Amino acid sequence: MPTLNLLQAVNDALRVVMEQDDRVVVFGEDVGRFGGVFRATQGLQERFGADRVFDTPLAEDGIVGVAVGMALNGLRPVAEIQFADFVYPAFDQLVNEAAKMRYRSGGQFSCPIVVRMPYGGGIRGGHYHSQSPEAYFIHTPGLKVVIPSNPYDAKGLLISAIRDNDPVIFMEPKRLYRAVRGDVPEGDYSVELGKAATVRSGSDVTLIAYGSMVHTVLEAADRMAQDEGLSCEVLDLRTLLPFDIEAVLTSARKTGRVVIVHEAPRTCGFGAELAATISEKALLHLQGPVLRVTGFDTPFPYTLENEYLPNYRRILPAVRKLMEY
Repeated sequence: MPTLNLLQAVNDALRVVMEQDDRVVVFGEDVGRFGGVFRATQGLQERFGADRVFDTPLAEDGIVGVAVGMALNGLRPVAEIQFADFVYPAFDQLVNEAAKMRYRSGGQFSCPIVVRMPYGGGIRGGHYHSQSPEAYFIHTPGLKVVIPSNPYDAKGLLISAIRDNDPVIFMEPKRLYRAVRGDVPEGDYSVELGKAATVRSGSDVTLIAYGSMVHTVLEAADRMAQDEGLSCEVLDLRTLLPFDIEAVLTSARKTGRVVIVHEAPRTCGFGAELAATISEKALLHLQGPVLRVTGFDTPFPYTLENEYLPNYRRILPAVRKLMEY
């Protein structure tokens, strides 16, 4: 079984579905001969030709608008937004067109597009190349939002997203592109959308995360186990919309303590929805309040990136606070 990094897994997923389905087309800024700014599409134009893998103008609203039109005419477009921070010009096309197509047509039309976008901090990209805008899309009925944390899931989730009949926002944690490696099966396989993964079982506290924060949380769990003998359960959401409510509640009821970690700003971040859901549906099982460790309510800083991003030093006090509650 090959060992791939997350970037290679994304590339392999695109190759697999394009070989099997000639309706799949890939396009975006510099994705053709150049292979994208991170090289996620490297080699695909040479393999499948410029009719199926092609460059677009620097116009995100046009990129997503073209994807919507393609989907309504029988194709399965995979559009790349070079950085998640650049998606805002396409917001209208995603929220008012793609997300509502099935509803407005009474189920006569679907809009099977995938919009890939590298998101988050960790590469010293500054405030225009490091944002985590997932909450904007989670608030939009009709979209699905997927964020992998490892190469195996990246390939399997992307294959599932491309085959899904509804629009999917596929957010890739760019700090992990070359930083994590793992065994990835050759050929075709899928990871079901809407299913979380328990990446570590535990009994004392549940740590919920997604994307790059899964690895941050695992580091915190290791330190808590080593230094304080605490058993932390780690839940990787993988899909944020729809999220796996049963997996979240099962773990919360099991441990009675929950800490949610994400790098997006705190106010109205996805952690707030998770905390509300747990409080509404598992309150009598809790030993303390649901706590959040998140980014701050500021623009993403360049020089203070490491202070902005959650790390184990910020997670450990939250866990200790819950254990002492």
